[in-house]
Amino acid sequence: MFKKYIVNLTNNVRKISIVLALSLSGTFAVPGFCQDKPAAIKPLVTDLFTADPSAHVFNGKIFIYPSHDIEANVPQDDEGGHFNMRDYHVYSMDSPTGKVTDHGVVLDLKDIPWAGRQLWAPDAAFKNGTYYLYFPAKDKQDVFHIGVATSKSPTGPFKPQPEPIPGSYSIDPAVFTDLDGTSYMYFGGIWGGQLQRWHTGKYEKSLSTDLGKGHENEPALSAKVVKMSKDMLSFDEPLRDVQIVDENGKPILAGDKDRRFFEGAWMHKFNNKYYFSYSTGDTHFLCYAEGSSPYGPFTYKGVIMKPVEGWTTHHSIVDFKGKWYIYYHDAALSGKTHLRNIKVRELLREKDGAIRTIEP
Repeated sequence: MFKKYIVNLTNNVRKISIVLALSLSGTFAVPGFCQDKPAAIKPLVTDLFTADPSAHVFNGKIFIYPSHDIEANVPQDDEGGHFNMRDYHVYSMDSPTGKVTDHGVVLDLKDIPWAGRQLWAPDAAFKNGTYYLYFPAKDKQDVFHIGVATSKSPTGPFKPQPEPIPGSYSIDPAVFTDLDGTSYMYFGGIWGGQLQRWHTGKYEKSLSTDLGKGHENEPALSAKVVKMSKDMLSFDEPLRDVQIVDENGKPILAGDKDRRFFEGAWMHKFNNKYYFSYSTGDTHFLCYAEGSSPYGPFTYKGVIMKPVEGWTTHHSIVDFKGKWYIYYHDAALSGKTHLRNIKVRELLREKDGAIRTIEP
């Protein structure tokens, strides 16, 4: 009995020593103990609540365009009314591990003529010597559309167009520019993002969340993709569905909630493959699918990140000096689903380009 006690004590001391050593080094990689599990990731911003980080490299620096969470004292519901954001800040970093600079408010709800409330997840792009900030907002009738604002600087301030982009709706714009200079916008989100209300081509206010029971064996609702006009202020063609299929080429079904699209689209290109990544929403996964065209179809490949603390997951993926990074958010600082904080970590791949699943 005494010998067994000594062995257990020795093992516990060994484990404690390993944990201390690993915490000092900032990583966990001991076989059989906490293999491949990284140390806790610190929030990039702690004086404000920020979420939905859209990261881009402009002029050799990283610029982050997140939403700005506030305590709006709005009851929580499936429509996301408690996410009542009112402005945008821009942040910059010289490197993914560098100091974060807050460039202040670059666009405010009160300066957008058509908008009524809820400035949700934005994105940014650069072309024609101009920086473009794309953002979803509800109009005065409480219908989401996507607006655009412009600036000569990546840090703003941004001047909004007087009306939303014609033909736009729903949320979460993400703009990808291919090597040939053509830009595409991906957007959409179900439930509070209202994508389901447009499934017939016109707005149906009565559809409050998904399309409801009885549709589980039908193809899931699709994100939308559209080529942007040369001036980046409008769409250059009709909207198309972003089709996600399984390994057999069959559409992912609405009832497959671990793989179907919910919101938070992002596009990046690696080794001539197009990687469409997205959030599954109420099952809290970040997933990805691969295609040979920016229009798809995209074949489901797996999970990028397992659930974080908090209800929502929203991300961006960016290449910085030959390494890939994922920007995302969780609710570790507040413990509240609507008060989030942005983080970054390296995105690792297998030799064939497959993305390694992250345990947050």
